[in-house]
Amino acid sequence: MLDESVLMSPLDFLAIGDTVTDAFIRLKEASVRCDAQREKCEICMRFGDKIPYEDVFVIPAVGNSANAAVSAARLGLSSALVSNVGDDYYGKECLDALAMERVGTEFVVAHMGRKTNYHYVLWYEDDRTILIKHEEYDYALPDIGSPKWLYLSSLGENSAAFHSELEKYLSAHTEIKLAFQPGTFQMKMGRTALAGIYARADVFFCNKEEAQRILEIEESDIKKLLAAMRELGPKIVVITDGTKGAYAYDGNEMVFMRAYPDPKPPYERTGAGDAFSSTFTAALAIGMNVREALRWGPINSMSVVQQVGARAGLLTRPELEKLLAAAPEDYMPQKI
Repeated sequence: MLDESVLMSPLDFLAIGDTVTDAFIRLKEASVRCDAQREKCEICMRFGDKIPYEDVFVIPAVGNSANAAVSAARLGLSSALVSNVGDDYYGKECLDALAMERVGTEFVVAHMGRKTNYHYVLWYEDDRTILIKHEEYDYALPDIGSPKWLYLSSLGENSAAFHSELEKYLSAHTEIKLAFQPGTFQMKMGRTALAGIYARADVFFCNKEEAQRILEIEESDIKKLLAAMRELGPKIVVITDGTKGAYAYDGNEMVFMRAYPDPKPPYERTGAGDAFSSTFTAALAIGMNVREALRWGPINSMSVVQQVGARAGLLTRPELEKLLAAAPEDYMPQKI
């Protein structure tokens, strides 16, 4: 829980989204089959057999929004989470983990008789495939006041009414800035159903493939994707493209930012996107501009992929600034 002095002033950063426990299963015997462009890949294992695995790691209190809340807290912002857990062992474990990270849990509801979201992460080589299941919680917006930034991400399939409630709240509280990083089911809802959320967003995040899915086009030109996404309403659009880097468009200029150099090959990639998006948002909350935020984001992504899970590698502000000071001279945004 946040201390009383913090609760008396508006939160810097309030994340909204489902919280999960991730069980990482490191596969030993598998293969990956891709198309010629390596854009559509499948993980393959023997069917109907006993397949050895190397190890398992269970990490509580993760998920896009929980990861973002922890990222903001480590970067020095007052941070809290609006979420739902079950009244089971895993729910308590999630609450304890968030409290340890100094993320406020006063808006996290433990539902009687419900399970906590539990995902299985099939980890092969340096990448992962996630088996997801969102429990059907009764979503409701608590009295959140007026946080400076609201970070909205992954919610369950039954959250349509909640999004409408949130949209009305944001319309009545124009002082709140909104960052939107849609999750699986929010993308399935379609851009029309969530048109008000897209239009209200101060900053929007997705990767290149997600942009194509949201826009329902096969366009690969990043400039056209940026422009089309911004037509939905977000003031700033950020599209990531894996290890190739990230692109941003604020209506005035389109900018490319390359990845921060990895000190060694990535160990496990879960949470890299969350680290980038939350760090970019935190930089804006601190008062930085788009170009400065673009230099911050990739550093936390680089750090996260060096460890297991989405939380362990998240940096404090002094740690991030130290790496930024050591960056190569050409680690700078480039206009495209």
